[in-house]
Amino acid sequence: MALCESCSAPMPPNKNICNYCGQRSDVDLKGVHQYTVNKPRTERICPNCGIPLQTLDLGLEGNFYIERCEQCLGMFFDPGELESVLEKSVSNVFHVNIDKIKNLSNELGKENFRVAYRKCPICRKLMHRINFGTGSGVIIDNCKPDGIWLEGSELRRLMEWKKAGGQILDEQRKKMAEAEKLSREKQRAKEHSSSLETIGSAYNSSHSNDYHIIGSVLKLVSRLF
Repeated sequence: MALCESCSAPMPPNKNICNYCGQRSDVDLKGVHQYTVNKPRTERICPNCGIPLQTLDLGLEGNFYIERCEQCLGMFFDPGELESVLEKSVSNVFHVNIDKIKNLSNELGKENFRVAYRKCPICRKLMHRINFGTGSGVIIDNCKPDGIWLEGSELRRLMEWKKAGGQILDEQRKKMAEAEKLSREKQRAKEHSSSLETIGSAYNSSHSNDYHIIGSVLKLVSRLF
């Protein structure tokens, strides 16, 4: 359980502000990685606060830079960076803890979130809201060309989700969905082939009847002449 940096009281689930002293804690990164703040600030703008973002070096196997807002603690990841952080931060997970995943999702569901579409820190276009993984409950703001924005505490939620086997569950669901899609495509192909065979049989039967009628007419004509 994360502790408040100011008074050491237990932090409430999925929050950055202590219920006891009211101080905001950087629980997403503290104790996970040693990082340094690089100056000057970037030209990337926080979609919540409208101020330039800080550049953080997480020091993951060398230099690993992300951007963070020093006020709301939201973070911006270039394409592929969030997946890399999760991969390097949470490892050796081999089982799915369904109960824990459900509890994480239920805790998140109790919070009242205001649905808002945020502008990308780089291109300033509105980002898409996308659910990150099966059962995570985290809705990320995604700009496909530029990257992903996470609100404060959402990185911790994703780490807890992955520790509970959420990524394994997500991969299992994707494989099942792909298998079901392939099965439906095979069934449609089979039905299409069967329909073609039926049409072909009807066509051949129709022409066979035509040939029979023509033959009968020719026999009648030969008798008359």
